[in-house]
Amino acid sequence: MTGTASLLPSGFRDRLPPAAEAASGLVRTVVDAFAARGYERVAPPLVEHEASLARWLGKPLGGALFRSSDPATGEALAIRPDITGQIARIAVTRLAAAPRPLRLAYAGPVLRGRAGQLSPERELTQAGAELIGTDGESALAELIATALEALGRAGVTGLSVDLTTPELVPALAAGRWPVEDPDGLLAALDGKDWGALSGNGRQPYRALLDLAGPAETALPRLAALAPELAARLQALIALLPAVRVTIDPTERHGFDYYSWMGFSLFGEANGVPLRGEIGRGGAYAVRHPDGRREPAAGVSLYVDTLVDAGLGASARQRLFLPLDTSAETAHRLRAEGWATVEALSDTDSAVGCTHVWNGEQAVAKD
Repeated sequence: MTGTASLLPSGFRDRLPPAAEAASGLVRTVVDAFAARGYERVAPPLVEHEASLARWLGKPLGGALFRSSDPATGEALAIRPDITGQIARIAVTRLAAAPRPLRLAYAGPVLRGRAGQLSPERELTQAGAELIGTDGESALAELIATALEALGRAGVTGLSVDLTTPELVPALAAGRWPVEDPDGLLAALDGKDWGALSGNGRQPYRALLDLAGPAETALPRLAALAPELAARLQALIALLPAVRVTIDPTERHGFDYYSWMGFSLFGEANGVPLRGEIGRGGAYAVRHPDGRREPAAGVSLYVDTLVDAGLGASARQRLFLPLDTSAETAHRLRAEGWATVEALSDTDSAVGCTHVWNGEQAVAKD
């Protein structure tokens, strides 16, 4: 097989200039935003024991994993498809005695065995933060506000937050609105299939589809079904900066290990809506080795979506230095912030540079 299509496996790609530099800068923007709020960075390994990756959150990984065996020991290994579970492991093992709430930030690549529904990429850059020891409204408000600030610094506009309630439908099915076929109910809700929500006790769940929308209209209707949950969401929203908030109580794709609430972040770049969600998070529980469940909350931002939208591109000036330029001059110009491109022969040109050094000053290229 010939041609560029055969150079890499499906779902993988090269990041070329200036996208690679943009990705690096955006990661720094996100990590710096969380560091400013007291989140300390950790760096877990790309590969772990397969059994370990899912243990700390109780999250099924299945086909999401790239698997291998350790050549040294023969043990089953896997490449991480997500970093949140690794942060949970660190929190309950290496940092088990650290004071709570524990604030940790991270950034790095993740690999998924299968592409997502909305994109073909299987290697992604994930950056975010976890707050271990609490899953309250103030904790989630802090994470959401910091994520919004980071995205704003990255150039994202038109930001909005969509809240979901992963535990609501199971709670209703186990109590107030029992159903004969819970799996069928969930499939109907996932597909927003009004027609399928009839018979077998499903009809009351149409109310959940109806109330999805802006928080100001959804909350009063949710309060009639789950007053305590609605009150918690109201308290959370009151702590957020000015931002558009919507509620979809039946959205559960990707929220399989979250507890009382989850959220997705959306935005625009240069006036155009970004493809899909650009961040996700919520409340969950970390599993300790002794079986104890510790409340936690977190958020992950999807850097690749921002890069693909053209955000984070560097405007750094590139200065061409002719062959006779002294090392002292080159060093001084780099100290001033220039990216210097030094001629290595008489035939080298200033292609790709924004300025040329004329021996006394930098002159903009025509």
